[in-house]
Amino acid sequence: MRTALTVAGRAASTGDVPIGALLVDAEGNRVAAACNAREATADPTAHAEILVLRAAAEVAGTWNLSGSTLVVTAEPCTMCAGAMVLARISVVVFGCWEPKTGAAGSLWDVLRDRRLTHRVEVRGGVLAPECAALLVDFFAGRR
Repeated sequence: MRTALTVAGRAASTGDVPIGALLVDAEGNRVAAACNAREATADPTAHAEILVLRAAAEVAGTWNLSGSTLVVTAEPCTMCAGAMVLARISVVVFGCWEPKTGAAGSLWDVLRDRRLTHRVEVRGGVLAPECAALLVDFFAGRR
């Protein structure tokens, strides 16, 4: 999670919300890392998690990322959670909860929805105060 926090800090230079993500394979090797880049790319889907999934799939040569763990500084939204299910991510570890848009237990629970073809193990609240502080500081500077 500390690495994801460092990656999240890179978003500040483009004015993007500071969320960082990384993907680790089944052997514990870091495969990819990314921060939010919606502002930088003018792409509404350029969330850190989506960018990490794209990069990891390219490295792996397959969309199926079974056995992988995705670490992200904030609870994933519905788009990102859906993409994680489709990529067959095994574990998602996230920092702070997101009560307005969270899809890993706060508002929805897409990752563990029994109606879907794949369910993801979820570990939330890891370094939550540090992850939340990054977002609070970012949005305080915008008001």
